[in-house]
Amino acid sequence: MPASLIRGRAMITHAIDRQRWNEMTDGAVLQEDGIIVAIGRFAELSRKHSDLPVIGTGNEVLLPGFVNGHHHVGLTPVQLGSPDMPLELWFVTRMVARSVNLYLDTLYSAFEMIMSGVTTVQHLHGWLPGKLADVDRGADEAIRAYEDVGMRVSYSFAVRDQNRLVYQRDEDFVASLPAELRGPMQRWYDRFQLSLDDHLALFESLHSRHHNKRRVKIQLAPANLHWCSDEALARLSDTSRKYGVPLHMHLLETAYQKEYARRRGGGTAVDYIDRFGLLGPQMTLGHGVWLNEADIRRVAETGTCVCHNCSSNFRLRSGIAALNTLEANGVNTAIGIDEAGINDDRDMFQEMRMVLRAHRVPGMADEVPTSAQVFRMATSGGARTTAFGDRIGALEVGRGADMVLIDWHELSYPYLDDETPLLDAVLQRAKTSSVRTVICDGEVIYSDGRFTRVDRDAALRALHEDLQKALADDEVERRCLSKALLPYVKAFYANYFEPERHRPFYRPSSRV
Repeated sequence: MPASLIRGRAMITHAIDRQRWNEMTDGAVLQEDGIIVAIGRFAELSRKHSDLPVIGTGNEVLLPGFVNGHHHVGLTPVQLGSPDMPLELWFVTRMVARSVNLYLDTLYSAFEMIMSGVTTVQHLHGWLPGKLADVDRGADEAIRAYEDVGMRVSYSFAVRDQNRLVYQRDEDFVASLPAELRGPMQRWYDRFQLSLDDHLALFESLHSRHHNKRRVKIQLAPANLHWCSDEALARLSDTSRKYGVPLHMHLLETAYQKEYARRRGGGTAVDYIDRFGLLGPQMTLGHGVWLNEADIRRVAETGTCVCHNCSSNFRLRSGIAALNTLEANGVNTAIGIDEAGINDDRDMFQEMRMVLRAHRVPGMADEVPTSAQVFRMATSGGARTTAFGDRIGALEVGRGADMVLIDWHELSYPYLDDETPLLDAVLQRAKTSSVRTVICDGEVIYSDGRFTRVDRDAALRALHEDLQKALADDEVERRCLSKALLPYVKAFYANYFEPERHRPFYRPSSRV
């Protein structure tokens, strides 16, 4: 990218610790070819580089671009007819989702993320039907959308090779159903044709085509413990080491998943994946709601990361993650908006406020999330969970030039006390309407409500028109199957916990 100066009325470069951050008045960033090469006062940098274009009016707050550490789809489940339910039942309702244009669908959520200052996304793709060639094309379409709109993506296709609907072998679940549901259920399973070898071949193919790009990286995603055989866990661990790529794994999202791990291995899910060498800085655990104290100590010892998906945990009744305990143990944490935030969109400002406020347990001890902590989670903490690592996530010399400019007037009008910390004002008052400019890799990709590379209105119109067509036969069958299956899936989980063991319960976030 051509060199430029990006200026702010004030600039926050990074969080120092959970109480402090680095802030500069009238700060500016000099970027050349998408890399930050200097940081300082605007007056000084502009004097030295008077020939360069200046981005920003001097009336904005300049921040690092945010990282959405856990994302899946464009149109939200609610938009596609799947209401919020307990996770294990929600899997069944997701069958009703339309077959969407993956390119347009991915653009839809990318627009929402960029409008809230997100410059990098951890895209965890899954459930694409078809053979290897079909899935490979679908993955390319999602990646192409991010490339076209200009944001960074750390992409992975989730590996599932067992237990694809309930926490039981596919063939056993089919056999447990009434005769009239066995055929439709088997046809649903048969839609997904990737073998474990195919999954690894897909990773290698995508990695060879995309991984050396500046704004695209490819990594691995064992979908969850119940979804992965021992062979899959072993081979994914080996592949991660061979290619030097990170992994992102849903784990212990619900109490039912905790019980599944006990049944499978006699211990916790963390104990189980540790046997395969999966813990470490290269691994991010998505959700981690039901980690116990020993799990958290082991996660901290190994440098394993956790992505906190606060809205999703609320919406799907998974529980409240022990974020305060994770922080106290020094675990690196990220923020993920997942399918959608609490407002059924991808608003990182809203999600940061959710994280900031959902864990405010009673008492006066300094154990609840702080503005600096949440800011770190949304920037450098999130960056560490992606294949971009420390190349992004802060305004520092040598890092990628990913930035967002927030309108100061919208934060402070009609009044803001002079002693209100700047970061508090940003986290508690900023809205998507406050975002004036978003820069990724040194390029302006969003400015004053307009996307610079893609016509948003045309893309959304095309997505809308594509979904006006009548339901296909297989979509109709899946809708009928979803409704018919729900009581049988409820029955499967009704007695999942042994009588003497505690059933799921709601617990405060400061305790494990």
